[in-house]
Amino acid sequence: MLSSKRTKGSNDNSEVTTLMMTLKAFNTPKPQHGFTLIEMMIVVAIIGILAAFAYPSYQQYVIKTKRVDMMSELQNVAAQIQSRKLAQGTYSNALITGLGGDYPKQNPLYNVSFTPDPLTSLWTITATPEDGQMENDGNLTLSYLGVKCRTTVTPCTGNNWN
Repeated sequence: MLSSKRTKGSNDNSEVTTLMMTLKAFNTPKPQHGFTLIEMMIVVAIIGILAAFAYPSYQQYVIKTKRVDMMSELQNVAAQIQSRKLAQGTYSNALITGLGGDYPKQNPLYNVSFTPDPLTSLWTITATPEDGQMENDGNLTLSYLGVKCRTTVTPCTGNNWN
């Protein structure tokens, strides 16, 4: 009869041992992977601070780049006026056909005009900023003498496009 009866100590100990091993496996700290929420918030704050300083500088760079593009375009227009004058032999409004108006043609930033009207050998090309990003940048002018001015007040008396 002893063999058929279970002994309280032997079998219960193995169940308790198994149960304790199972609990120990669940309670064992596992190595963590990834970042905590605090670490992510610190990174976002640092990126925000950097962006607050970088964005205005970027905007000024974009404005300067667009201004330089327009300066180059004014020189191209002046070269076309001189080339057409050599071909026709005289100054007239026919020389500026298709050269004035909005620049660039898509998403205009400047309006290009010519003085005097009708065109003479004493011409001046003026690029006036349109409303939008370039409106506070000032007029760009280029004269027949090659005098280049950037100003918010006309007439232009300097020789700078900076």
